[in-house]
Amino acid sequence: MQKQDAAFEALVSRQENRIYRTALAMLGNVQDAEDQTQETFLKYLEKRPVFQNTAHETAWMLTVTRNGCISRLRLKERQNLPLEVDIPTPGPEEREEIEELFRLPAEDREVIHLHYYEGYSTEEIAKLTGSKPATVRSRLSRARGKLRVLMEVDS
Repeated sequence: MQKQDAAFEALVSRQENRIYRTALAMLGNVQDAEDQTQETFLKYLEKRPVFQNTAHETAWMLTVTRNGCISRLRLKERQNLPLEVDIPTPGPEEREEIEELFRLPAEDREVIHLHYYEGYSTEEIAKLTGSKPATVRSRLSRARGKLRVLMEVDS
């Protein structure tokens, strides 16, 4: 039993920050991101999947996180609740960029986060999201354009 506990702790150490950042980028709310991070690890404990390597582990964890975030966003839409935006930023110079990012729709925030913060290629994002690579490239292009417009308007 201790060996399983140690393995789970190692998994949490490897994946927690990545999962939290992904959930925060998609949900735009610290509390929801924390809840989704916890739910992702609970899903792991329920399923106990066996991974081929750490890339497969990361892909599984991000897919579970993404699906959970989408469910949360749909629930919020049905409840007609506004999305709250709590933005934890390390410095004032980054605050403006992050605020602009959170003004984008969730699907745009998702591709921006996975591409620029997690370092995934458009082909890898397509696999994670179940989209075509061309769709991911279009979303990235549109999201960049929206960010550019938002940054120019505020300048």
